Amino acid sequence: MPAGSSSKRERQYEHIKESAQDRGESAGRAKEIAARTVNKERARSGESKTASRTSTQDMSSGKRGGQRSGKGSQGPTYDQLYEEAKRRNVQGRSDMNKQQLQRALGKKG
Repeated sequence: MPAGSSSKRERQYEHIKESAQDRGESAGRAKEIAARTVNKERARSGESKTASRTSTQDMSSGKRGGQRSGKGSQGPTYDQLYEEAKRRNVQGRSDMNKQQLQRALGKKG
């Protein structure tokens, strides 16, 4: 957790980390999931100095988790796929739709 984090965020981090470990994630992966989730919530509520567009404009992690737990999940959003394609330097990504991005990134779709 970043320096100056609130006790609420510390508790949230620990809860998410323990839940991930209970689901069978490794300790390192559980820490990563918890940190990313808490950092996104901090960005959404204006507690962080910087925030990405997907952190502030995407749906909350709690809502997304609830949607993905059911069958018929749509997977990552177009914006999330686009950002990953950008990180991987996928050529032609700006002209791709969601399905094309999924194929280019080797994701189910």
